[in-house]
Amino acid sequence: MISSHPQAAIVIENLNHFYGQGNLRKQVLFDISLQIQTGEIVIMTGPSGSGKTTLLSLIGCLRSAQTGSLQILGQELCGASNSQLVAARRRIGYIFQAHNLLESLTAQQNVQLPLELHGIPFKQTQKQAAEMLSAVGLAAQVNDYPENLSGGQQQRVAIARALVSRPAIVLADEPTAALDKQSGRDVVELMQHLAKEQSCTILLVTHDNRILDIADRLVQMEDGYLLSNIQELAA
Repeated sequence: MISSHPQAAIVIENLNHFYGQGNLRKQVLFDISLQIQTGEIVIMTGPSGSGKTTLLSLIGCLRSAQTGSLQILGQELCGASNSQLVAARRRIGYIFQAHNLLESLTAQQNVQLPLELHGIPFKQTQKQAAEMLSAVGLAAQVNDYPENLSGGQQQRVAIARALVSRPAIVLADEPTAALDKQSGRDVVELMQHLAKEQSCTILLVTHDNRILDIADRLVQMEDGYLLSNIQELAA
């Protein structure tokens, strides 16, 4: 039985993961063990195909963990049912490389979506979405559609959407990949600032060496293995 970790937002022990069935079954994650403390910002690096996005999708409850132990906010999710995964997802914010904004909705309407899924009254969702967009520097763009926003602005809308429901954990997959150096730096510093303000835990997957310094800790994956999880960054 896994021991309790009262300060850890994410506790992974001896996690393995496979794709496919029978002769086509292929192992993609090998004996992963990782702890991420509440409020910690961890960056995961590694070459393409090393298992980073698979691990992120398991932590994000987008698919069910198969063997080992995966605890998110104190709840064991290895072998979890769909309803358990859905409940856990409500406490997680997601930021993707491709923004995943709905083109037919304004910036404010995009940010309102997670609040509406939580059953919050419409007037309140409007107010909270506007406040969050103001916090990311987009007070003047609340009624703009994604096509009228720059890449950096679209990613700010995605950050506002991820953080508006005050999630306990934010998972970011290559959030700066489509941005120039300055926009990328602005976006991660914004995530860092808002997350610290909300005592939110961040796990960020990136190939972008220019942003590694915002992390409390780096972890590295290669060929489905976690190589290191010990590199503390100097304060």
